[in-house]
Amino acid sequence: MRIKAHFHEEAGTEYDAAFDWYLARSPDAARRFDAEVTRAVEQIVQAPTRWATGAHSIRRFLLHRFPFVLIYRIRSEEEIQIIAVSHTSRRPGYWKERL
Repeated sequence: MRIKAHFHEEAGTEYDAAFDWYLARSPDAARRFDAEVTRAVEQIVQAPTRWATGAHSIRRFLLHRFPFVLIYRIRSEEEIQIIAVSHTSRRPGYWKERL
């Protein structure tokens, strides 16, 4: 059985905005950002409990080369929800209304 990850609608919008920001500055940076998010999601799906649980069973995956963190939760044995693609220096906790 393969675990599937999906993005909360607003997390998808955040990803798109970040990708577009990088794309406007450098297509290479945008490609690297996309690859890093893809790698992060793959790692989360492979071992979703690897990262520590916070309040409301929320987990965080810090991207390596970009100032973003993927905020996610395990919905079931088969589903991961990415709640936010959050910039590390902006509006901490803004995504909590999505829970």
